[in-house]
Amino acid sequence: MAIDMEQFRQVYLEESFEGLEIMESGLLELDPGKADSEEINTIFRAAHSIKGGSATFGFEEVTGFTHIMETLLDQMRSEERDVTPEVVDLLLSSVDCLHGMFVDLKAGDPINEERVAAVQQDLERVLGQESSVETVAAEIEQVTVAAAEGWGIKFTPYPGMLRTGNEPLRIFRALRELGELEVVVDRDEITVLETHTPEDCMVGWHLTLKGGASRDEIDEVFEWVEDDCDLEITALASEVASVEVATVTKATQSASSAKAVASASRTKGDGRKKGGGKQQSSSIRVAIEKVDGLVDMIGELVITQSMLSQIGENFSVDMIERMREGLAQLERNTRELQESVMQIRMLPISFAFNRFPRVVHDLSQTLGKKVELVVSGEGTELDKTVLEQIGDPLIHLVRNSIDHGIELPEERIAKGKPEFGTVKLNAFHQGGNIVIEVTDDGAGLDRGAIINKAVSQGLIDESEELPDAEVFDLLFRPGFSTAKEVTDVSGRGVGMDVVRRNVRTLGGNVEVTSNPGVGSTFMVRLPLTLAILDGQLLRIGNEIFIIPLVSIIESIQVNMDFVNSIAHQAEVYKLREEYLPIVRLHQRLQLEDCNKNLEEGLLVVVEADGKRAALMVDDLLGQQQVVIKSLETNFHKMRGLSGATILGDGTVALILDVTDLMNDGSISSDNHGVGGVAGHENMGQHGSSAIH
Repeated sequence: MAIDMEQFRQVYLEESFEGLEIMESGLLELDPGKADSEEINTIFRAAHSIKGGSATFGFEEVTGFTHIMETLLDQMRSEERDVTPEVVDLLLSSVDCLHGMFVDLKAGDPINEERVAAVQQDLERVLGQESSVETVAAEIEQVTVAAAEGWGIKFTPYPGMLRTGNEPLRIFRALRELGELEVVVDRDEITVLETHTPEDCMVGWHLTLKGGASRDEIDEVFEWVEDDCDLEITALASEVASVEVATVTKATQSASSAKAVASASRTKGDGRKKGGGKQQSSSIRVAIEKVDGLVDMIGELVITQSMLSQIGENFSVDMIERMREGLAQLERNTRELQESVMQIRMLPISFAFNRFPRVVHDLSQTLGKKVELVVSGEGTELDKTVLEQIGDPLIHLVRNSIDHGIELPEERIAKGKPEFGTVKLNAFHQGGNIVIEVTDDGAGLDRGAIINKAVSQGLIDESEELPDAEVFDLLFRPGFSTAKEVTDVSGRGVGMDVVRRNVRTLGGNVEVTSNPGVGSTFMVRLPLTLAILDGQLLRIGNEIFIIPLVSIIESIQVNMDFVNSIAHQAEVYKLREEYLPIVRLHQRLQLEDCNKNLEEGLLVVVEADGKRAALMVDDLLGQQQVVIKSLETNFHKMRGLSGATILGDGTVALILDVTDLMNDGSISSDNHGVGGVAGHENMGQHGSSAIH
């Protein structure tokens, strides 16, 4: 039976991306001076695993590149080389280069050889070109000696090696294919058998391999067990064989050609393609406890289904009560099963936070600032889809905090602040949402500069008196920037408007608070999942709509004494000393045959983006948890609607976008109202979840 290697190839690529994250975080933790042995070993093991897998799948470019990285890491591990900022930056660039190679491999594109050669040239330069040639010559000499005499191998597995699926006999068979093999058991390590389980490996071996095998061929045999054994390999040589000068010359020419191919200039980190930071995995790892819970729920569901089937086969009037109990139990089981399935999609936000140490490291060096990143709440869980889409908005906010918020070291010292600025990332649950805070202890937002810029762009009048919340809200206008000059980091007025747009797409909002001279906080509030929401059903005319429950503050009966008109057009309702704009939904939804008398309707007070409004509806029908269906997939994008769902009777109910409605967004798409959508009852057959 042929083995489908493609599935293993995809697993290797996904694990390689995880390995690169381990390497990157480990490199950022290294302090100048002598290397922390544990940190270096962690980085080295990740690089070695990537190298071993690449050889298995024939990714020769990855194997060769990672081998050079291993050499540099090994020098640091053996304390032959100190940890310096230059070496760390070079290794980080190498990680970026590997990341780009894996992005190419995953997409099926050819690897950018020029980029790889440029970084490889820098690695070889640091290792020393002369010593590299000497090392190559020494290895060639060692191989020549081995070809004449052979190798002595001491192989001592750790007790748990067999549990990893590695079999010593398989290793011996592979060695026997390389030459004449002699195996001698090392009995010194054998202890009392009664104290060990059959899975423990308690013996070692002395191996003698004669023939023309090279050291690389032997290393390849033991590659998968290097971390599970003690291994000593020595050449069996009585005299040193000569090495042809032409061979060394060839090695020298190879190193020189790599230099010639490399670009004269490159951008640090160009290995990460545009969009590469949004690497989305096609699979997720799930804790076994969650899978066990799911299996238990399915078992309960099967029992309930069996009970209801039995009642149906022998139904009589006196069994109605038992059927009601069974249906109630089915409802409980279904709800618990739904929650268990949703838990499987929940991942810790650390998956999004892990990229920021590198962002802060690179950006602080570019701007000449000293910044410390403090992360908390990284174990907070949210839906995988939300997690994948929140990365870019958070990067914009962190970059903004470092560029516009944190001052230069000399400015901070002059203000009596510590030389190092602090950017804090914090995540926590609040109600049915997740809140992510990006806080800095920098200069804070300059209210005057924001107002002056807004006046110059015609966004506000010079005489207007705006509260802080509305002034800070100007930052999210397209093209708005207070930067005095355009740089590679900021100044073009793009970024913050993208943040708000992307966060709103996820059903969330952004809030800003700032204290001059103390710092600023950007708060992103998001739903835990995009698949299911708790909604309030309401009726407008003959149609049923849904508003997310989290947006509703209260509902009130209309008292006409509190209704006022502004310029005989806009209506407001006075509620506890606050004037709320009234939104007549039947007008926005372009519905006929509806109640148009405000006194006969209800007002639903909603809040979004820090603003409140009163939505006029005919009636409230109840609350229900609904599964979101995508309108854009099944119909087309419509302003004022965030999706649709299918009710228990099979009809479609549209989910209203409160933010869009409050921003004077009429329901329209190519001048059509909702009539073409609301009546479709076959949406459940062709609909798809809003999780794309």
